Amino acid sequence: MNENNSLIVVVYNIIFSTLCVFITSILIIFYWPQNNSIKDEKVIINYGDPFSVITKKLKNKKLISNEIVFNMIARLNGVENSIPAGIFLIGNANTNIKLINCLVKNSPQIKKVTLLEGWTFKQSIKYLAKEMEFDFKNFERIISDIDILNDFDINTNNMEGYIYPETYYFFEGQSELSVINKIINEYKSFWNKEHIARAKKLKMTQHEIVTLASIIEGEAIYDSERPIISAVYHNRLNIGMKLQADPTVQYIIKDGPRRLLNKDLKVNSPYNTYLNKGLPPGPINSPGRKSLHAALYPHDNEYLYFVAKGDGYHTFSKNEKDHEKAKKNFQKIRRKVQRKKAGL
Repeated sequence: MNENNSLIVVVYNIIFSTLCVFITSILIIFYWPQNNSIKDEKVIINYGDPFSVITKKLKNKKLISNEIVFNMIARLNGVENSIPAGIFLIGNANTNIKLINCLVKNSPQIKKVTLLEGWTFKQSIKYLAKEMEFDFKNFERIISDIDILNDFDINTNNMEGYIYPETYYFFEGQSELSVINKIINEYKSFWNKEHIARAKKLKMTQHEIVTLASIIEGEAIYDSERPIISAVYHNRLNIGMKLQADPTVQYIIKDGPRRLLNKDLKVNSPYNTYLNKGLPPGPINSPGRKSLHAALYPHDNEYLYFVAKGDGYHTFSKNEKDHEKAKKNFQKIRRKVQRKKAGL
C-alpha cells in the first residue's frame, strides 16, 4: 500500500471516528435519561415565559437532571420558542426527546367552562375566577378597567351584559386578559352585517339591543315566547309606555330574586322601569343568542301586556281589561298552589 493510500485510510478513519462520536453525542443528548417517570407532574408555563425560565421550572420539578443538555436538544430541534402557554401534565417523559415532545406536540390541559344565559356580571366572573383559578379581586379589577373595555371596543362603563353565555374551552394557566378576549370575541361574533343592519333599521344601538335582550332573558323560559315578549316591549317603547319589566326591579333589590312587593316597584333607580320610561341604562344580565335575536326580530303583534300562567308560559293581551282577567286567573292558580303546599 503506497503512502497516498495510507493517508486516505487515515483520513477516512478520522472522519468515521469523528462522525461516530458526533452521532453518539447526539443520541446521548436526545436520549439522556431523566428520573421523572414515577408520577405525573403539573408544569405551568405562562404567556411570555422565556425558554430559560421554562427550563428552570422543569429543573425545579425534577423533570430534567441537566439544564445544559436539555437546552442543547431544544435548540437542535429549533423548538425553544415553540412551547405554548398552559398547564401541562407530564408523565413517563424519561428522556429529553420525550419531554420535548410532551411540551411541543401535546396540548396543554384544557378546561371546559360554561357560562349560562341570564347570569349577572358578578355571577359570571365569580364562576370564571373559580374555574380558572384566578384571584377574584384581581380578575374583577382587570375586567372592570375602563381602558381595557375601550381596548375591546366595548362602549360602556361596565361589562354587564357582555359576558357572552357559551361553552368555552380554555387552556389551564391562560391569562385573565386572554380569557376576557375570547369571551368578548364570542360576543362580537353575533354582530354580523345582517344583525348590525337590523339594529340600525330599528333605530337602536347595539347596547340598547343587548339591554332589551337581557330583559327578555329575564322574562322568558321557553324559546318560543322570546320573540312575543320582545314584541310587547318594542310596542311599549314605540308608544312611550313604561316597560314595567319585573327583571329590572329584581336587578336592583338586594335580596332578590324573590316575589316582588309593591314597595319594590317604588325603588328609586334608573333601572326601575316601573318609574322610568324607556330602557334602563344598561343590561341586567348576560343574554344569550336567542334573546339577542328576539330583541332584533320581535314577533309581529299588538300585545302590550303579559302575565305568567304558572307553567312557565304567559298569557298575552292587547288591552288592560284582558290583562286584568289574565292576572286574576293567575292569582287563582297561585292560591291553589299555596293551599296545596299548606296541605289544605
